[in-house]
Amino acid sequence: MSNTNASGGSLDTGFFGHPRGLRTLFFTEMWERMSYYGMRGLLVLFMTAAMQTEGGLELSVATATAIYGLYTASVYFMGLPGGWIADRLIGSQRAVWYGGIIIMCGHIVLAIPNDSTFFIGMILVVLGTGLLKPNISALVGQLYGMQDSRRDSGYALYYMGINIGALIGYTVCGYLAENVGWHWAFGAAAIGMALGLIQFRLSIDNLKGIGAQATTKMSAAGNRNSWGAIVAFLFALALVAGLMISGALSIDPGVLARYSAWALVSIFFIYFGAILFMGNLNTVEKKGMLVLLLVCIASACFWSGFEQAGSSLNLFARDYTERMLGSFEIPTTWFQSTNSIFIILLSPFFAAFWIWLGKRLISPAYGIKCALGLIIMASGFIVMFYAAQIAASGMKAAPFWLVMTYFVHTVGELVLSPIALSAVSKLSPKRFIGQMMGVFVLTYSIGNIIAGIFAGNFDPSNVAEMPNLYLQIVTFSIAIGAVILIFGLLTKNWETEVQKSHQND
Repeated sequence: MSNTNASGGSLDTGFFGHPRGLRTLFFTEMWERMSYYGMRGLLVLFMTAAMQTEGGLELSVATATAIYGLYTASVYFMGLPGGWIADRLIGSQRAVWYGGIIIMCGHIVLAIPNDSTFFIGMILVVLGTGLLKPNISALVGQLYGMQDSRRDSGYALYYMGINIGALIGYTVCGYLAENVGWHWAFGAAAIGMALGLIQFRLSIDNLKGIGAQATTKMSAAGNRNSWGAIVAFLFALALVAGLMISGALSIDPGVLARYSAWALVSIFFIYFGAILFMGNLNTVEKKGMLVLLLVCIASACFWSGFEQAGSSLNLFARDYTERMLGSFEIPTTWFQSTNSIFIILLSPFFAAFWIWLGKRLISPAYGIKCALGLIIMASGFIVMFYAAQIAASGMKAAPFWLVMTYFVHTVGELVLSPIALSAVSKLSPKRFIGQMMGVFVLTYSIGNIIAGIFAGNFDPSNVAEMPNLYLQIVTFSIAIGAVILIFGLLTKNWETEVQKSHQND
């Protein structure tokens, strides 16, 4: 496979053998993820903490995990309009820049010790991440030509940056939350996003104009109508938020989460189907879309299990894990950071592994890789099944059980997540790349809200039910993984057709 760039010139290898633009995106995403995961790791703990003695919101586990699921699902759902806005209105670079500013403002609001403004901060983080997340991922893919064999390893390297940021976030924000105060931790997340914005602006020239403009030009009337719709949406959102904060409007988070899950799945298939059947695609492009459907289903199922990290596994760490090391008590969120540590350690090996396979002309289909990642993730909950049995017996589980679970989940994540991102950038029709990245990010949304709903069954007063809850995840995920594996074997040749078609464009 030829290592030439899109214009046929010599390769840019200024960042560990990859384009210098990857350095810009690597560090921008690293600091954004620091802010996101640092804050995300605290949410359920803060919402379930006692109000008087611990300064929390004192919500029930079911309510807190439903809100958590709605929040994390919304973060990724907004990637759908975020990708569209970049494609049609402002370009990916501006989407990343303005999204980061909105995220930073959200964390600043969260740092204010006022319960009524807490949810305003969450809304701002949702809106900003919707702009930034899909478009920065799409920019990574656009750094490489279609024949550039470095693409998969580039995404693996980029993914390592995400997890360096997560490690910083969990460590710093987790320590501040338990030793200084919740809102100091939220303030640290704002500082992290500010550093990412500064870095992005100072090194934006490395992108060489990629994503600077919208890929599809709209008419003056189309632009005007689009901005009108955006303003109307923001006004409606502000109105609903105001009514809820004032108490004039009351919503049951659990019921809303369940209805939202069905709505998100419906939106995914409607949007995906619209591109597939009404996007004027040729036969090869349609085959690529069907392969991507397998990848998207695997991704949604994967995250519904993996995202127990911030909810049920986080609560298990707080309530049922022995956290004392001598006289030092391990902050609860630090257990989540083990996932980031393992990814940082293992990412270079996985990046090298995919290159090694490529040089030997061995390239498992994207569907096969994603199915294996899902099955590996599911096996991590076999570990939790035994840990939950220890908790059900009245004892606290050793830290080893959670660490082992996160290790297995990390291996599954490295098999599935960067490969799935690469699949979207490589198999999507070129004129829909931003929107398809938004559709793919929607699978994170579906997985997160299902994770929140499932975690609502985590009843602290009924520990005996925990082993069965984790066993259900194992059974469901392995069954779905096996089906996707079979279809991945059947559609491998379709991927080759798509890649050859892109090389001839």
